[in-house]
Amino acid sequence: MIITNDGAGAMIATASNPNMAEHESDGALLERLRHGDEAAFEELFARHYATVYRVLYGLTGKREAAEDAAQETFLTLYRRPPAPHQPVRPWLCRVALNTARNVLRSERRDAKRIERAAQTPTSDDPSEAAERAEERDQVRAALAMLPQRQAQLLLLRHTGLSYAEVAAVLDLAPGSVGTLLVRAERAFAEAYMHHRSSETGEQLPGKQVQP
Repeated sequence: MIITNDGAGAMIATASNPNMAEHESDGALLERLRHGDEAAFEELFARHYATVYRVLYGLTGKREAAEDAAQETFLTLYRRPPAPHQPVRPWLCRVALNTARNVLRSERRDAKRIERAAQTPTSDDPSEAAERAEERDQVRAALAMLPQRQAQLLLLRHTGLSYAEVAAVLDLAPGSVGTLLVRAERAFAEAYMHHRSSETGEQLPGKQVQP
């Protein structure tokens, strides 16, 4: 089994067996993986890489860091797969969060708290590209102002995980996820407005500048 980078923001898993069990459940694939079936790993990779990458990019803000952390996440799956009854996507996201924390911890010694998102898509209008990059920076900065669990809740939910999957990743009671998400969204809105006002010098509603 080989994991390679295709140079375009995605990894490719190659195995000796080209046949992929597209219709098998994750649990069945995990059982095969635990018995050394590399084609099962290839299928799990194909199913879940995009989700893992989006979570990691949302946390790191950099393509290369997200790709490296995604590779580490799937290597963990390959070497130490969970039990077949354990849902794969929440398990992978939990491993990804832990991996990202390690990446950010090591980078924090030399990097700014919030770094500009890497590899901004090209645009015919440079001003539009700059606005998109600025918006991503503001969102990431607002997330960084939140408690860790609130930031993770928002990232996981907006990556596409269900309430049950979010609960499994963060060890929460499923019934509490909705309420916690509402609080996190309110906190994010406040943090986002605060960050924007601090950058532009605008006054927040209800705030008065002393003469």
